[in-house]
Amino acid sequence: MSMNRRRFLRKAGMVTALGLGAFVIAGFRGKVEASEYEKPQQGLVAKRWAMVVDMRIFKTKEDYNRVIEACHSVHNVPDIGNLKDEIKWIWNEDYEHAFTGQSNTYMKESVKNHPFIILCNHCENPPCVRACPTEATFQRPDGIVDMDFHRCIGCRFCMAACPYGARSFNYRDPRPFIKEINSDFPTRTLGVVEKCNFCVERLEKGLMPACVEKSKGGLIFGDLNDPKSEVRKIVSSQYTIRRKPELGTQPSVYYLVGGGAIV
Repeated sequence: MSMNRRRFLRKAGMVTALGLGAFVIAGFRGKVEASEYEKPQQGLVAKRWAMVVDMRIFKTKEDYNRVIEACHSVHNVPDIGNLKDEIKWIWNEDYEHAFTGQSNTYMKESVKNHPFIILCNHCENPPCVRACPTEATFQRPDGIVDMDFHRCIGCRFCMAACPYGARSFNYRDPRPFIKEINSDFPTRTLGVVEKCNFCVERLEKGLMPACVEKSKGGLIFGDLNDPKSEVRKIVSSQYTIRRKPELGTQPSVYYLVGGGAIV
């Protein structure tokens, strides 16, 4: 993540050529030292973190709200109250919009109308990371696509590059819209992009992601590279789907929909 002056000027020049130069350079407030999330992990460690969403567990509105509220409260996600300015790290979406191109005429209505939990896919080949000119968004060795909010200059290139709509932009100061601020996680400012981070700050303390803890088994999290992990066993033995697999991004979020998952 280290970015010396020469590297920054090279990237700034690239952005200038795309027509954002003055805004980007004037807006760069990033730290030049290593991100706090680059510190060696002291808690849970994996070679490749991944999540399985077991749709058999999500049956009621409360099942969805429980995991959404857990994530948003821990990460100081504001509730602005309108769709135009909405900030979301995890939410639900119907099958047609969540799995574009994977539907068919004869699909069961119960599947078509069933809401699916949606979040950042933490792709193995993340286009958002390649698009970011300041390395505000980066991929960790364990596969998590993380963000250093201090580096974000609000160019929104990552949002344009993400094919899953998993990022939100703060068009206004989000802090007045946070019901109760969690002092253990940073709040964001006007002009900053944000998204799910697989709870890296909790993993480093030996804790599971907040959404996983509250899901009552609906979200399974673990090391995909470990043959003994539950996520690996599920992906290897049961029918799962991923969002937009044809793009080659290799999402790390799998959906378990077979075996009577949705009735």
